[in-house]
Amino acid sequence: MLTIPAHAFPQRTPLELFALARRGLAEAAAATTDEERYATAHLAALRAAAAVVAARARPAPGGRGRPTSVWGLLTLVAPELSDWAAQFAAGARRRAIAEAGVPGAVTHQESERLMVEAERFVAIVADALALTHRSTVAPQQRSAATGPLRSAVALPRAA
Repeated sequence: MLTIPAHAFPQRTPLELFALARRGLAEAAAATTDEERYATAHLAALRAAAAVVAARARPAPGGRGRPTSVWGLLTLVAPELSDWAAQFAAGARRRAIAEAGVPGAVTHQESERLMVEAERFVAIVADALALTHRSTVAPQQRSAATGPLRSAVALPRAA
């Protein structure tokens, strides 16, 4: 198991972080502005990434090193998720601008696209953490604009 600097290690359990990611997706879906949707969906993906880091690494003793991003740590502990990490890391600056509430920081299409990508990423993380999904939205309610179904997490699978 990879060790990461203790200061960079998530302070919550993987399941707590994953639950926060799912809650973030629900909040993003209910957002009333594109900026809020974009920022909240990005944060949901960030929390899902932190869940993987918390599950696959352990804290290393020692002092504070240089700042470490969750996306960089994700690449170290889950190389199979590197493309996702790069994609979301590239959107971090825009998320900060959207989070600040700057009007026009993102378009409707950009916020919807990020919402779909965040949903896909959270579903992939659920698989990586061996969590089970169950749909909370009927197939006929799914719109082409929002992409995949929203999902809820169940308890970890029994071995």
